[in-house]
Amino acid sequence: LFDVKDIKGVFRNLENLIRGSRWFEDDWEIYNSGAYLQLYKKNWHNENQGGIHFETYIGDSQIKKKSFPILMHAEEDCPNQATFIEKFLELEQERISKWKDYKIRGSGYTIFQRTLPLNFKNLEQRILQELSEIRQLESGVDKTLGEI
Repeated sequence: LFDVKDIKGVFRNLENLIRGSRWFEDDWEIYNSGAYLQLYKKNWHNENQGGIHFETYIGDSQIKKKSFPILMHAEEDCPNQATFIEKFLELEQERISKWKDYKIRGSGYTIFQRTLPLNFKNLEQRILQELSEIRQLESGVDKTLGEI
């Protein structure tokens, strides 16, 4: 099996892949702390990792379960958090619901989540593929932030 050291390598490679993506421009940011990564834009109130972001992580419990989450959060630094989540989902719920296996939560600060199987074959590419898809919600996030 694998341990967290392997995972840290995966997340380092993943960060490099994201930074090399065609869509990754100056207004995108990555917070990577080993086996935990957030992807967000500068205007998403996430300077302290408590705003709006896409997130994935693989710790001991994910290794045990052989699965891990990819999700979107709007945490306590998000202005008018409840209103933001409600308006954002009004705008984007239909698109999100068409994506395979994504579950819309809208409760607490988790907006949606997908659980992926943890197998090491092309793991970085697999995560990159998911993040490349969900980051298309950036215009919906920006539009919603502009309205609240």
